[in-house]
Amino acid sequence: MNKKTKTWVTVGAIILIILLLVWLEFAFIGGDTDVSACATSLATSVFNA
Repeated sequence: MNKKTKTWVTVGAIILIILLLVWLEFAFIGGDTDVSACATSLATSVFNA
């Protein structure tokens, strides 16, 4: 891997970690920490729309 690719992989990983932390914060604030239930209800609402 060249230096430019390694830089973009690092930036992408940092962005994904930040998004995960934000998602977890909203889950804790909302009191919904059951990830599988959240994903299932989201998928159900998307496919039933």
